[in-house]
Amino acid sequence: MIRPLELFIGLRYTRSRKHSHFISIISLISILGITLGITALITTLSVMNGFGKELRGRILGVISHVTITETSGALHDWRAVADSIKNPNVKGRAPYIAGQGMVSHSQGVSGVMVRGILPTEENQVSEFGSRMIEGSLEALKPGEFGIVIGSALAWKLDLTVGSQVSLIIPQALATPAGIMPRFKRFTVVGIFKMDMYEYDSGLVLMHLDDAAKLYQMGDQVTGLRLKLSDLDAAPRVAETLAAGLGPNYMARDWTREHGNFFRALKIEKTVMFVILLLIVTVAMFNVVSTLVVVVTEKRADIAILRTLGASPKTIMGIFLAHGSVVGVLGTLVGTLCGILLALNVETIVLGIEKLFSTSFIAADVYLISELPSDLHWSDVFLVSGCSLLLGLLSALYPAWRASKVQPAEALRYE
Repeated sequence: MIRPLELFIGLRYTRSRKHSHFISIISLISILGITLGITALITTLSVMNGFGKELRGRILGVISHVTITETSGALHDWRAVADSIKNPNVKGRAPYIAGQGMVSHSQGVSGVMVRGILPTEENQVSEFGSRMIEGSLEALKPGEFGIVIGSALAWKLDLTVGSQVSLIIPQALATPAGIMPRFKRFTVVGIFKMDMYEYDSGLVLMHLDDAAKLYQMGDQVTGLRLKLSDLDAAPRVAETLAAGLGPNYMARDWTREHGNFFRALKIEKTVMFVILLLIVTVAMFNVVSTLVVVVTEKRADIAILRTLGASPKTIMGIFLAHGSVVGVLGTLVGTLCGILLALNVETIVLGIEKLFSTSFIAADVYLISELPSDLHWSDVFLVSGCSLLLGLLSALYPAWRASKVQPAEALRYE
């Protein structure tokens, strides 16, 4: 016999013998419901973690961690500012010129964000150099008016390395024929692929000197981009740098530019956790109903146990053990299935997409083109802990009800 007695009888009640198989079926359904709920919860949280991680990595591979500029909107002597930055958290720095325009080729036109860069400096703060699929950033030479474009833009306008494009910018040019928009012919010298549709279709790079001429910036730049070793320290570093540079300068970190987006992801994850936890809660109602049925069916046995000297505490422990066994089994199996599914969800989804020749993740809608997953053990422990707690709570009422059976009731079943 398994000791203690409460656990032995509780395990015995999880399965039914002879004529009554209904209790066993309900117990099995309860375990399956908990398993499915835990599996769905762990997998969903892992996928949402993966989305946040991928988007954060790709966005911060393009934008700067901290941007320094002057209150006038331009930076006059970026080299002096770069040399004055002594913060140990700063890993790289690079100037840039930002603008807008429209790229035209043949019959196609597409609006783009223009960024003037120094190729050698840009590699310190972004991942463009490692994401080139054709050409290279080093092909951007001052005065040659070369341009590097994204893969989606290249596909949209049917461009390859060596193609000639026209860049039209929203600055007026007075001519004898009237006010005309300014434009310049560029040669495509490289194509990058950041695996984010927003940037692959709407961002072009050119040399800093060419951008200065195009936007008539002179010796000025839009700002100085910094890369940090610790992303979470960006607000503190930006505040420190702004205070050290003086009142004519301002520093903006990535949390101000995209902070709302990542906060929305975090809130969405919390809401999703609560919603999916309701699935587990519904499964726990099956545990309550199972235990109520068991108590009703076993009233004679309970009364006999009371007659033999079992205390109400012992009876309550029996049904708490029974309910806990169902919750623990469902939680363990669901946790294992959830971990296995979360670790292999990318492969599974890719296989389903190939099998049915479809795509679940549209890059132009979800910014990324694949389903990522990032399993956090803290989520696994949180989900499992909540499930075990709900399992214990679901057994309290039936166990309390069973403890109220009196020894005298055994006479009814003689």
